[in-house]
Amino acid sequence: MQGANLKKLLKTVEALADLGPALTADRDFRDTARVMLAAVIEASGAREAVLFSFGERPSLLTSIDAQGFALLPEPSLIPLLPRHVHSLTATAGPVLLTSATHDSFLSSNGNVAPELFKCICPLKVRGKLVGVIALGRRLGDAFYEEDALDAFEMLSHYVALAIQNHNLSRTLADRVSENLRLLASLHGFYDNALEAFATAIDVKHVNIHGHSLRVGRYAQAIGEALGMDPSAVASLRSAGYLHDIGKVAVDKRLFGKTSQLDAQESREMRDHTVVGHQIVSHVQFPWPQIPEIVRWHHERGDGSGYPDGLHGNEMPQAVRIVALADTFDAMTSERPYRERLSVGVALQELIRMSPQKYDPQALQALMIQVRRDAVGTNRIPVMESTVMNLSATDVDQLAATLQHRISQEKTFYT
Repeated sequence: MQGANLKKLLKTVEALADLGPALTADRDFRDTARVMLAAVIEASGAREAVLFSFGERPSLLTSIDAQGFALLPEPSLIPLLPRHVHSLTATAGPVLLTSATHDSFLSSNGNVAPELFKCICPLKVRGKLVGVIALGRRLGDAFYEEDALDAFEMLSHYVALAIQNHNLSRTLADRVSENLRLLASLHGFYDNALEAFATAIDVKHVNIHGHSLRVGRYAQAIGEALGMDPSAVASLRSAGYLHDIGKVAVDKRLFGKTSQLDAQESREMRDHTVVGHQIVSHVQFPWPQIPEIVRWHHERGDGSGYPDGLHGNEMPQAVRIVALADTFDAMTSERPYRERLSVGVALQELIRMSPQKYDPQALQALMIQVRRDAVGTNRIPVMESTVMNLSATDVDQLAATLQHRISQEKTFYT
C-alpha cells in the first residue's frame, strides 16, 4: 500500500512539473486549460472532468475545457445563487458530492446537470473564488479515495493561479467581448425557460393562450423601435413573459367568467401584481427591473392604475412599455366577456387614452413596428398575419393622430 501511495505521489509531482512550463508558455489559454485538466485527470484517476471559470454579475460558472464526458454543451454554463457562491467560497479543498449535497454548491438552472459531477474543488486565490474543477466518474466507477483528493487539491492551487493570471492579463476589450458572448448564451437559456413559464402561466386563461408570449414579443418590438440596447430589450421580453406570473394564485373560474367581476373578485384579480412581485423578487435574474415591471404593469400615467397608483414618470420606461404591450394584446385577444378588437381599432383606442394613460413614445414605437409588418420589412413579423388588417397608409394616419394629441394634450412623460 505504501508503494502504491508513493507511486501516486510521484505522478502528482510529475504533473506539477509538467504544469510549470504550461502555465508560462505563450499560447492560447484554452490550450493551457487542456494541459491543466489532463494533469488533474491523471492525478485523481478521473474519467471525466470540467474546468470552470467564475464570473460575477451575473454569478456564473463557465466551462473553459471539458474532457471525458460523452455529451456536454460548449460552453457549459451554471448560474449560481448567492448561497452557492457562499458555499463554494467557504469550502476548503475537494468535496465529494451526493444527491443531498449537489444543490448546496451548484444550481440546476444552467445547461448542464450538476448530478454529472461526483467531486468538485473550488479554485480560490487569496480567498476569492475564480473557478471550479468538477470531476465526473472515476476509472472503474471507483470512489475517490483520500490520496486522490490530496493530489486533486495540490494541483487545484496551480490551476487557480493560472486562471487568475489569465483574467488579469486580458485586455478590457477581451473582457467586454467575452462578457457579451456569455451574457448572450445565458439569455438564451433564460429565454427557453421563461417561454416555458409563460406558457404555463397562460394555462389558466381559457381563451387567451399565448398572451404572455405575445406581450413579451410586443415589448421586445417596442424596445427595438426605440433603439434600446440588446440587454434592455432582452429584459423587456423576459418581463413580458413573466408579467402575469401572479395569476397562478388566482381562482381559475374568474378567467372564464362572462359577467363583470364583483368587488371581491376584482381585488383577487388585481392582487396578481403583488403576488407576482413577491414571486420574482426571490429569483436572481440578469435583469434587475423584472420585479418592478411585474408589480407595476397595470399602473397608468394618470394615477388610475394599481397596485400603487403611480403617476407618469414614477413609472420607469420599461414598466410603461410592458403596460402598453399588455393592454394592446388584451384588446386584440378574445375574452369571455367580449370579442377581440381589430389592430386598427385597438390602436385608435390607445391613441385616445394617450398621453394620459399610456406613454406616447412607446405607442409610437409600437406603430413603427406595425407599419413595418404592413410593408413586409420586419425580419420577424410582430403581428400574427391573421390579425394584421392595416395598410401602411392606415398606420401613417394613426401616427399623425397621435402626434396631434401629443401636441395638444399635456403629457405625463418625458
